[in-house]
Amino acid sequence: MTLSKFLLGVFVLVTGIALTAPASASQFGRVGLDYLVAENETIVVGEVRETYSYWNAPGTFILTDAKIVVSEVLKGDRHLREVTVTLPGGSVDELSTVVVGGAELKPGSSYLLFLHRGDLPGAPGVQMVRDHIQGVFELKASENGLRAVSQASADTLLPDASGVTEAPGGKRGLRLEAMKETVRELTAHGRQEVK
Repeated sequence: MTLSKFLLGVFVLVTGIALTAPASASQFGRVGLDYLVAENETIVVGEVRETYSYWNAPGTFILTDAKIVVSEVLKGDRHLREVTVTLPGGSVDELSTVVVGGAELKPGSSYLLFLHRGDLPGAPGVQMVRDHIQGVFELKASENGLRAVSQASADTLLPDASGVTEAPGGKRGLRLEAMKETVRELTAHGRQEVK
């Protein structure tokens, strides 16, 4: 790693901390399932097989690719069996870049993901989680089956137009089957919202 990359990484990290401190100040406006369904091209359920962090093409920012085996497509190409999702941040050698409020995808974990093709620094046209933590629902076992819990459920969100501040499903999340049905309905009709 060159000294300039190291210094750039330190600058990005320090700037990120300065812009977001205190942590409670890193707030996003709450979005509901209707928005997530309407504004994202691809919605999948899948398991992260592996992640790989690297410097972007110009060598100015660390990105992480997560390879996901798709078990179900709720919106988008029905033949999709694997997708690579690119996230801002990650660790290369001794340097880490952390994006406050950024989505996290861990190998071996399963998720319901809202994906959109877009541009990240030095990486145009990648599949990404545009809505950061609000676009990732981790699948967790419960006594009544799997639940989809938003990564935003632990954060404070700014109220939406209805005054709601909790991520869809709140801290307990939504039953996965019920959430998938709602996503299908919203995809077909584009009008309902579940809070």
